[in-house]
Amino acid sequence: MIYDVINFILNLTFKKKINFIKLKLSYHLSSILKKPVILGYPYSLAIETTTNCNLSCPECFSGNKLFTRPTGNMQISMYKKIINEVSPYLLYLLLYFQGEPFLHPELFTMITLAKQKRIYTAISTNGHFFSYKNSKNTIESGLDRIIISVDGITPDTYKIYRKGGDLQKVINGIKRLISWKKKQKSKTPYIIIQSLIMQQNQHQKKEMYSFFKQLGVDKVVFKSMQIDQYQEGNPLMPTIEKYSRYKKKKCGSYIIKNQLKNRCWRMWSSAVVTQNGIIIPCCFDKDAKYGFGNFAESSLKDIWKNNEYNKFRTGILRSRKKINICCNCTEGMNRIIIK
Repeated sequence: MIYDVINFILNLTFKKKINFIKLKLSYHLSSILKKPVILGYPYSLAIETTTNCNLSCPECFSGNKLFTRPTGNMQISMYKKIINEVSPYLLYLLLYFQGEPFLHPELFTMITLAKQKRIYTAISTNGHFFSYKNSKNTIESGLDRIIISVDGITPDTYKIYRKGGDLQKVINGIKRLISWKKKQKSKTPYIIIQSLIMQQNQHQKKEMYSFFKQLGVDKVVFKSMQIDQYQEGNPLMPTIEKYSRYKKKKCGSYIIKNQLKNRCWRMWSSAVVTQNGIIIPCCFDKDAKYGFGNFAESSLKDIWKNNEYNKFRTGILRSRKKINICCNCTEGMNRIIIK
């Protein structure tokens, strides 16, 4: 954990520090004035390398092929343009939004390009592609962090959510990745196992934690599950309320625990870019309903402070509950449960 923090700090530059301070200042000023004040550029970015996935998870847009927007792989030329524009300000890059990043044929080139720009780079994956070659390339690429989703410690529990997945293949791949990390005497990537807590695996939490820590991963995180249509309940919802994003009302329906205050740090600090270059507000806009501009046609500086983006920010500051993608948001509340 200490090395991971140090590794992040080593990517800081004077310009990035000043930009972060500007973002914090503009966010607090905007909250007070109730109108957007934009003084910096995003310090964090999620880039969708691909919308393709090998699994069919029930609450996933990619797995259920629900997109009405363009799908496919991001072109490497588009990626280079984005990285060149954001690198002076960017502290954290997540090569994931929808889809499985390891299905992109040039993923390791993408990692290398980001690392050359001194950007702390992370990936979130379902863990099915840690072959001998991929495991070796992952370590050698310089990737800083990898988040591997594993939602159960037994095959029967695991397949409830990870439809089409193979738990043993994932475990073998994690072992292979850890082995290569040791062989290369590398302190990166920082390996995190992330597990969605649902009714079917809530009793396995301690067992999952012990198993993966003994395996040699750096951290195990338990995350509350986002459910699209939660109002009438869902079989995946945990029965232990502290593990759920939702709570049951006396009438039997469910509401989100978050009070949805009229502010959101994400709108000042970060953004998401789809595989075809559209900038959207955050990871809750899975079908890119709120596109503010496209890297294919405009620059980051033009998009980040344009009228459409600021109109959306104004809506956040005045009545966040009226914005549909915000209604299932957990920004500002404790949605991560860490052992």
